[in-house]
Amino acid sequence: MNVVGCKWVFRTKRKADGTIEQHKARLVAKGFNQVAGQDFFETFSPVVKPTTVRLLLSLAVSRGWVIRQLDVHNAFLNGNLAETAPQAWFNRLHAFLVLVGFSPSKTDVSLFIYTRASICLYLLVYVDDILVMGSDASCVTRLLTDLASEFKIRDMGAPSFFLGIETVSKDGGLFLSQQRYMQDILSRAGMVDCKPLATPVPVSRPSSDSVVPYADPTQYRSLAGALQYLTVTRPDLSFAVNRVCQHMHSPTTEHWAMLKRVLRYVKGTLHFGLFIRPSSSVAVHAFSDSDWAGDPADRKSTSGFAVFLGGNLIFLVLSEATHGCSFVYRG
Repeated sequence: MNVVGCKWVFRTKRKADGTIEQHKARLVAKGFNQVAGQDFFETFSPVVKPTTVRLLLSLAVSRGWVIRQLDVHNAFLNGNLAETAPQAWFNRLHAFLVLVGFSPSKTDVSLFIYTRASICLYLLVYVDDILVMGSDASCVTRLLTDLASEFKIRDMGAPSFFLGIETVSKDGGLFLSQQRYMQDILSRAGMVDCKPLATPVPVSRPSSDSVVPYADPTQYRSLAGALQYLTVTRPDLSFAVNRVCQHMHSPTTEHWAMLKRVLRYVKGTLHFGLFIRPSSSVAVHAFSDSDWAGDPADRKSTSGFAVFLGGNLIFLVLSEATHGCSFVYRG
């Protein structure tokens, strides 16, 4: 059997405005030393779907529901270690929620639903961060009491910073911003003081196609992946990020220039975000469009559609066809 060592990890947790909230220390196993099939047989890493977050927040804002954010202290210590710590913690929370009447969603493993008569409660969990929302404030309070009796949790009140997304109450709705995350990406790219641009992609075709490989493909992939998460609140970046991510396998200097242009656009739009407004209707509307052979570089076709709940965007898909296949971005 392979003996897995451990190490201390120190982290500074910051608030949405960048100020220090607390200093955290964790003793973690060196999982990168584990051998698949010998030390572990499966991994468990539930990921919250952006569509689920936007959908639930849109429902809550439109119907005037109460929304509460919870933080679980030492979440992994709440599980019975018969498997990996994340799975043990999630299984225990899952069992507790089912016991009090919740049903797990069939489409999102991180979502739990409670419905009784006219009462609707939703619980969204990502590791140790939890969002609770519902149509009855007293039922939400009762649920928080039940959770506190089983786990050590902290009620943080109305959501302010969830999954790296700042939520600000504005004009009866919620403004979702990733401004701090954008600044972190610019810092990682060494472009904090770069000159901003008005568009994320050029309006004209480049004069030449470079085939010179970019010197640091790992940096390219890291930044392109970071931009993908930014599209949670920045749908205006979806097409540009889709194009950048198509070249992650073998980026050239031209592709790096494309990525830098997106970052320069981000620099000039740090104040942009996604506004979820109250809507009298929760009807679902979908809009689609396509551009047949519209790419001037390779004549590929681009298509996409957007789904709205009332007046709020909840789902977006972009795809570019190529030789019978397609590159797809879903957000």
